[in-house]
Amino acid sequence: MTTTGLQLRSEVRSDNTLQISLVETEFPQPGKDEVLVQVEATPINPSDLALLFGPADMSTARISGTKEQPVITADIPEKLMRMVQGRLGQSLPVGNEGAGRVIAAGESDAAQALLGKTVGMVGGEMYGQYRCVNVFQCLPLEEGTSAAEGASCFVNPMTALGMVETMRMEDHKALVHTAAASNLGQMLNRVCMADGIDLVNIVRKPQQVEILRELGAPYIVNSSSDSFPDDLTEALTKTGATLAFDATGGGKLASQILTSMEAAAVRNMDAYDRYGSNVYKQVYIYGGLDRSPTTLTRNFGFSWGVGGWLLTPFLQRAGLEKVLELRGRVAAEIKTTFASHYTREISLQEVLSAEAMAVYGKQATGEKFLIRPW
Repeated sequence: MTTTGLQLRSEVRSDNTLQISLVETEFPQPGKDEVLVQVEATPINPSDLALLFGPADMSTARISGTKEQPVITADIPEKLMRMVQGRLGQSLPVGNEGAGRVIAAGESDAAQALLGKTVGMVGGEMYGQYRCVNVFQCLPLEEGTSAAEGASCFVNPMTALGMVETMRMEDHKALVHTAAASNLGQMLNRVCMADGIDLVNIVRKPQQVEILRELGAPYIVNSSSDSFPDDLTEALTKTGATLAFDATGGGKLASQILTSMEAAAVRNMDAYDRYGSNVYKQVYIYGGLDRSPTTLTRNFGFSWGVGGWLLTPFLQRAGLEKVLELRGRVAAEIKTTFASHYTREISLQEVLSAEAMAVYGKQATGEKFLIRPW
């Protein structure tokens, strides 16, 4: 017996176009250690958009299909097709995480224990009306927690905790975070304040400064300010932060952070050294809000690193015991530390509206959409 429902798919086609559509899909009955979940809420995260839109020029998007099953077609520049050859002709489901009610369960005790419960989920393919997942991909939500409250229980909360754990594992004592007024940034602030960790927040608008001030964040610097380099160096001197997580990726921000870290370190040197300080400084790029090349101006000594950071490799490195510990904290604090705030709720059909795509496609800080599939 199968269950049928709508699922959002993204496909790169051989005629240099992207097609996004809602497809009537059959969802199988769960296996021994699986559950079938009726998806009630799923967020649109920046990490979802890379699969949803790919390299398509969404300004060329045109709408066809029906009201219930709209179809979006957009052009992909010829020179960018090589980036997506690996997914050519594949109709790929979208959506990293979500939440809903377990309506069927396999015969294992672990699966049966979730029957009828509201759970958060991870594992992709969440932009749909149903999802069949392994029990380990589920986070049972505490009594009284709604699907909307638990829909963002994985990507942002585990990323925030992963940043703090990376700091500890790599022997740093304080953090720097960019695009810091986002839902993730606000979570990270609450985690750091609860755990007694200094956090330097970098934002680019005065209203974002106010958001973090209201949270009680003590260190906030505005990258659009003329005094940004001095303000950042001062905050780094006070906190001793030598590890940064950069959501922007492109441009010169990573370089500016390393430069200010070095300037703060040099203040504590007893004597001049032409090679700079021996304090190790690290910037991890974990996002791509700025798609321009990453530019480094080498004026921060020789003890530094710039690299990429992703949640999944971190979790593999941390190990099962630590992952379960972090998941337990998320479940217990989903309404407080890890609460997400949404600016708008939309249907699966509205995901494919020109008006909605224009808003969530900008990935603006503070703009977060929640999909309600029913």
